[in-house]
Amino acid sequence: MGEHSLQGKSAVIGGGAKNLGGLISRTFANDGARVCVHYNSDSTRPDAEATVAAIRGSGGEAFAVQADYTRPAEVAAVFAEARKRFGGIDIAVNTVGKVLKKPFLETNEAEYDSMAAINSKAAYFFLQEAGRHLNDRGKICTIVTSLLAAYTGLYSTYGGMKAPVEHFTRAASKEFGARGISVTAVGPGPMDTPFFYGQETPEAVVYHTSASALGGLTKIEDIVPLVRFLVTDGWWITGQTIFANGGYTTR
Repeated sequence: MGEHSLQGKSAVIGGGAKNLGGLISRTFANDGARVCVHYNSDSTRPDAEATVAAIRGSGGEAFAVQADYTRPAEVAAVFAEARKRFGGIDIAVNTVGKVLKKPFLETNEAEYDSMAAINSKAAYFFLQEAGRHLNDRGKICTIVTSLLAAYTGLYSTYGGMKAPVEHFTRAASKEFGARGISVTAVGPGPMDTPFFYGQETPEAVVYHTSASALGGLTKIEDIVPLVRFLVTDGWWITGQTIFANGGYTTR
C-alpha cells in the first residue's frame, strides 16, 4: 500500500485512550493500522479498554498498555512491547500533556517540575524511543499547543514546557532524516475537551471560543485529519510545527 496508506501499518499512540488521542487511535485503526493505545493513570484504564474494544469490534487490532511517560524506562517498555507484538512500528503519535493555568508569581517548584516532566521530558524520550524503534520511513508526530504562538500570561509552565518540543522536533527530524523518518509537531488551539475546561473560568471559555477567526474552539475532529495527513501523504513535511487553530493565532 505504500506510505500513503495506513493499511497494514502499526502505530503507538501516546495518551491514546480518550479525547484527541482516543479519536486518533480509532481513526487509524479504522483505516487499517494496528494500534498500541498507551494510557497513564488507573482512572483512564476504562477509556483505554473501551477504545481497544471499539477497535476490535470493528475488526481491527489493538492493545492497551499503561505507563508513566515521565519515566524513560516506561516509555521504552511501551515501544518494546509494541514492536514485539506488531513485529515493527511505523508511526508514533504523542498526545501526552498537562495544562496548568496559574500566575507566574504563584507557581511553585513542585508544579514546575511536574509540568516539565509531563510536557517536555516525556516528549523528549518519546521521540528518542520512536527514533530507536521505528521502521525506516516511519512517521512521528507530537501534539503541542497554539500557545507557543500566543502572547499571553498564566500559562508560563504549559506553553514554556511545550516550547522545547519545537526544537526537539527539529533536531530529531534532522538526525532521523537519513532513515526517511519524518518528525512533526501539531499545535491545536484550545480544544473542546475536558482537558481544556478543567482550568478555565466561564469568562475565559467565552473569550477562547470567540478568539478564533473561524469561530469556536478547536474540535478534535479537525485535528485528527491533519495528524493522519502528516503520517501518510504529508510525510515530506518534517521538522515543522503546524498550528491548527481556526485563526486563534497567525503563526
